[in-house]
Amino acid sequence: MEVPTRYFRPDPQSQILDAIDKGQAAPHNYSPLNLAYIGDAVYSLLVRTRLVTQANRPTHALNKAATAKVKATDQSANYYKLQTHLTEEELSVLKRGRNASPATKAKSASYADYRNATGLEALFGYLYLEGQTARILELFDICWSDSNEERI
Repeated sequence: MEVPTRYFRPDPQSQILDAIDKGQAAPHNYSPLNLAYIGDAVYSLLVRTRLVTQANRPTHALNKAATAKVKATDQSANYYKLQTHLTEEELSVLKRGRNASPATKAKSASYADYRNATGLEALFGYLYLEGQTARILELFDICWSDSNEERI
């Protein structure tokens, strides 16, 4: 029996990856900066989604809150928060991202914070390209936990 489409919610990540053809290389073969490039978008989308679903706010307030959550200093704090929750493979990706030599530096963050943020983004990019949606959400929940919304 075929399930009506209104009751079926396919995994949008797998649909996106299928639509763009994952490519020939396995995610661990991409450079850490390429992983961070896609991971930046993944992390930002998660932050924006979480903020929108928490409350109906004016877009200015959403943008202000999102900017605070995706800045390098906040991501650097999450870099340390996640370390004890990662597998060896994930920790390796995190460190590869941190040790990459980005061509630019954040204007409002230290070099160390910027590198840690790059590591975090590389991890999220890697997991996204691996299709590990559940793991992304699990790690994002850890990043989001203990966050103080009132300071945003």
